[in-house]
Amino acid sequence: MLFYFKFIRLPLLLCLLGPTLAMAAGEVNLYSARKEKLIKPLLDRFTEQTGIQVNLVTGKADALLQRLQSEGRNSPADVLVTTDAGRLHRAKEAGVTQPVHSDILASTVPSSFRDPEGHWFGLSIRARPILYVKGKVDPALLSSYEALTDPKWKGKICIRSSGNIYNQSLMAAMMAANGAKATEQWAKAFVKQFARPPKGGDRDQIKAAAAGMCDIAIANTYYLAGMLTSNDAAQRDAAEQLAVFWPNQQGRGAHVNISGAALTKAARHKENAIKLLEFLVNESSQAWYAEANGEYPVRSDVQPGDLLKAWGEFKMDRLNLGQLGELNPEAVRLMDRAGWK
Repeated sequence: MLFYFKFIRLPLLLCLLGPTLAMAAGEVNLYSARKEKLIKPLLDRFTEQTGIQVNLVTGKADALLQRLQSEGRNSPADVLVTTDAGRLHRAKEAGVTQPVHSDILASTVPSSFRDPEGHWFGLSIRARPILYVKGKVDPALLSSYEALTDPKWKGKICIRSSGNIYNQSLMAAMMAANGAKATEQWAKAFVKQFARPPKGGDRDQIKAAAAGMCDIAIANTYYLAGMLTSNDAAQRDAAEQLAVFWPNQQGRGAHVNISGAALTKAARHKENAIKLLEFLVNESSQAWYAEANGEYPVRSDVQPGDLLKAWGEFKMDRLNLGQLGELNPEAVRLMDRAGWK
């Protein structure tokens, strides 16, 4: 299998051709599934404040995990940053992470957004609500994810495939709340509501709704935020046609997930790595995430950006996100049995 990565520093590229990176005291090596523009400004600020050089490798989340597994104890990576608690759980189960004992992380990151054993910590929160087309859907008719199987929504829902981990985690959260049997029954009814066979990413679901293919899209809010602030007028126009509805507010709350980070099992710059993890959850870093990335801070004392504030406050599901990873295999099997393509 071929893995594709973006190396942003020539010295790092040269080092990666050998068995390990240089182990200088003033550096830390980061594998990141987050795009460069979504994390590089924070890393530069960390270097300015600490003098510690961050060697960044970006790549697809699953490919980075596979690389860590294949590299084993010879991996140059000290820190893994990736998206979705399900993937962080997979990294833990694969044995490529180690627990971190940090009073700062333990006191700053709420327990529902970190691994109970300290293997990973949330950096930002991404919500996955119901998006509806303005003027076509009366939000008073919406209530919960479960209620989307009502006959009035038949043929009106756009959502991406069951192979997407965001949907797998949504199913896992529903299993934790309602049980596997009830969730499977729901999923079988839900797939009959689809306006079209699942395809594309979250932005594609938003575009499809704006184009009249469906009335409702399920997507992470940061995709909507990114489209609303895009330089592409077509993306802005599509996103402006949709509004956010927060489901399950009378119950467990809207489904949320995280981007997060872990200390690798092979970390050779452990002290610097922990400093980086602690830096990423400080007030300044959290405020930057909230304003620049369209994501919610994990810290309750940091406000979200203006755009997110405009969508209103909402109740979050406080399920410990470690359960999303634990329930993931069963969730995938459930979706297959339900006929979710």
